[in-house]
Amino acid sequence: MKGASGMWTASEGRVKPRLEGKIAVIFGAGGYVGAAVAREFAAQGAHLFLSGRTKSRVQAVADAISADGPTAAAVELDALDEDAVNRHLDQVVATAGRVDIVFNAMGPQPTEYGNATSTMDLPVAKFMLPVTTIVASQFITARSAARHMVREGSGVLIFLSATVSRGVAPNTSAIGTAYGAVESMTRSLAVELGPLGVRVACVRSMGMPETRTMQQTYEMGGKAMGVPKEKMAEIITSRALLGRSPSLVDTATLISFLASDEARSITGAIVNSSSGQVLD
Repeated sequence: MKGASGMWTASEGRVKPRLEGKIAVIFGAGGYVGAAVAREFAAQGAHLFLSGRTKSRVQAVADAISADGPTAAAVELDALDEDAVNRHLDQVVATAGRVDIVFNAMGPQPTEYGNATSTMDLPVAKFMLPVTTIVASQFITARSAARHMVREGSGVLIFLSATVSRGVAPNTSAIGTAYGAVESMTRSLAVELGPLGVRVACVRSMGMPETRTMQQTYEMGGKAMGVPKEKMAEIITSRALLGRSPSLVDTATLISFLASDEARSITGAIVNSSSGQVLD
């Protein structure tokens, strides 16, 4: 019997993978988050086109996925290079016929933008770095993909934000400002693209401890507070009502759901995945 979601196929006696047959493009696929999302998308049946600035890292992710069955293409690409992004998506469409899902996981590391540095001491260049990288790249990749999606009358753009967009911690003005802009862009694009059949959603996550970003944050925050890295991790985790941080798998699974037809009524939403670190 087929359920209301349309995901159960009695003839096969199994639940259909939620992204089966979808064409998914992931930028920044060589990093922790991008790789986790790529693995989850592959497990859910998507056809993957992966890219990142370091070909060897992206290729390793693609090879690991392909070894398990699904195929994943890998290319070297700077997601801040608008012409390169446009050419890449044109090639994906020429190869696969369309683009169904785009997720961009690129971004600088906390050491690059002086996270945990007092705003009173933060150079303007470091304050602006997350804006000129994360926000600019998300705009470039989303707009390029949307041009193709609009022609098809369907598609999903997924963004990733973080709880610092809500001012949960001091000395995070640079990255907090950038993620606040990403959340605003989510809403703006949803308003513009929704009537054309394209959904836009954003996951606001608490920091995921497995990532290099959070390991650097624990270390830099600990130094600023004069406590060990491990203590800093405990302090941050204690701010969540659930007493734990979301894992990479948690985040990838949620992104997979939002990208699927199961979430077809969701657009313009900032999905709070903070384990209760912030409340909406």
